[in-house]
Amino acid sequence: MDNADTDLDTSDRAIGERVRALRAARGLTLEALAEKAGVSRAMLSRIERGESNPTAQLLGRVCAGLRVTLSTLFAETERAPSPLARRADQVTWRDPGSGYVRRVLTPPNCGAGADIVDVEFPAGASVTMESSPTPAMDQQIVLLSGRMELTVGDTTHRLEAGDCLHMRLGQPVAFRNPGNKAAHYLVVVAHGAPRF
Repeated sequence: MDNADTDLDTSDRAIGERVRALRAARGLTLEALAEKAGVSRAMLSRIERGESNPTAQLLGRVCAGLRVTLSTLFAETERAPSPLARRADQVTWRDPGSGYVRRVLTPPNCGAGADIVDVEFPAGASVTMESSPTPAMDQQIVLLSGRMELTVGDTTHRLEAGDCLHMRLGQPVAFRNPGNKAAHYLVVVAHGAPRF
């Protein structure tokens, strides 16, 4: 097993600890968060103990219950603030459902006004994120290579390399790679109210 696989395997424990910390910070019981997220208490407990390998869709539901974004869930809170995030130190996670790999590029705890995430999305894969009551935020997808179809609400956008799609978080989004090669894109999530 190489280091990348080890890093991906150990992230389930870190995700569980982060979910537990976010839940505690909001004063929510397991039962209350399970109800808000629409997941069972048993599943939520397994996630918090690091005994589950949750999919992006499941984590999206938990994030909706916590009223945070996936970027917030994966944010490192233990590391000292730094304006530099070295490649070897960036948090990486693989979705067990679709196989997509996300890597958080934004330096931890630096007070940035946006989060930047690098995503490798396998050929033929798809992920649907349900609508969530997250705070108002802008999100942009910049497709670096490959092809992607993003359905935002009822509108489907077909992206080619070099395209950039702006959307508001909080509505259902379906990601699909219709191509026969992996797609590579950046996600930029801006905190705060949208500017339009």
